[in-house]
Amino acid sequence: MIIEPRTRGFICLTAHPTGCEQNVVDQIAYVKSKGTINGAKKVLVIGSSTGFGLASRISSAFGSDAATIGVFFDKPSTVGRTGSAGYYNTAAFEKHAHEAGLYAKSINGDAFSNEIKRKTLDMIKEDLGQIDLVIYSLASPVRTHPVSGTRYKSVLKPIGSVFSNKTVDFHTGNVTEISINPAEGDDIANTVAVMGGEDWKMWMDALKSENLLSEGANTVAYSYIGPSLTEAVYRKGTIGAAKDDLEATAFTISDDLKAIGGKAYVSVNKALVTQASSAIPVIPLYISLLYKIMKEKGIHEGCIEQIQRLYSERLFNGKEMLLDENGRIRIDDWEMRDDVQTEVAKLWKIASTENLSDIGDLEGYSNDFFNLFGFKVNGVDYDADVNEMVEIPSEN
Repeated sequence: MIIEPRTRGFICLTAHPTGCEQNVVDQIAYVKSKGTINGAKKVLVIGSSTGFGLASRISSAFGSDAATIGVFFDKPSTVGRTGSAGYYNTAAFEKHAHEAGLYAKSINGDAFSNEIKRKTLDMIKEDLGQIDLVIYSLASPVRTHPVSGTRYKSVLKPIGSVFSNKTVDFHTGNVTEISINPAEGDDIANTVAVMGGEDWKMWMDALKSENLLSEGANTVAYSYIGPSLTEAVYRKGTIGAAKDDLEATAFTISDDLKAIGGKAYVSVNKALVTQASSAIPVIPLYISLLYKIMKEKGIHEGCIEQIQRLYSERLFNGKEMLLDENGRIRIDDWEMRDDVQTEVAKLWKIASTENLSDIGDLEGYSNDFFNLFGFKVNGVDYDADVNEMVEIPSEN
């Protein structure tokens, strides 16, 4: 079939298997071009099919020859209907990992559930024995608690007062004012339940209790801080409360891992176009301006560049870990440079529908968005007939 992008707001309803594979191939090539890293050899990535999670799996496998298990929740293809991008990404990753002689298996299901945790623990026990590194990169709007059965739904809201500022419709380029009502009722608690640190700790407790963590095993979860421009809706909003909880959980997990010489880290990453960030008002306009500036300065990074640098310069550089005053890894250091943020703030004041194409990189934002789903990828013939029915090798 001929597959074209069909969008609804910040969601693309279709995905292109060839484009997704080419994305994976390009990321593999980048990691290999940077040379071998003396990193972890047995890696579990929870939330492994897109964005930073996928980049982590690729960096582990093709940067350190690691055996990887990926856990994700994605829709497989059916006849006449495409699978999700994450499903195609995972199929492509496994295909190329196996061709390179690397162990790679994947588990598709709700990572919050006890069932998927059990399935993952059994796979580790049977195939790898123990894990050296656990990457926690889940991004989900809902969570059903595995003990209580309560279903929580996260919200993207400010806390305390209405937030008003500029945003952009990245499909049309229209810059408008938006107002978001503050959190109410259980909004904060529900968002923390979905996106905070409880599930991360549940995973680590389960792995540790069954002796599936090797001596010196570490774990890393991903977070974001951002500038004052976005803090009302992000870092000081409901999602920020969840990130605070995630970051606090790192210290608790670190205490638990002391007995095996391991540690839990939170890596604060750069603002990038992901399915999650596209849903947050204000962020697309901020990223459009940020991209323009960072590209001009030659310091722009995508997910794979970010994670490769995290691995090579921080996690596995053989030196003492460089952390901020709150114990976090700051791989957002280039984004948060004073010269970058000063220029973003200046452009933000004058940004409008009329000038955004000149002062920002809306085209780059839009391309990155469609790239997430395998569209607008260089080297792909989108007029060619493509088989939407793709299978993940380890599922067969």
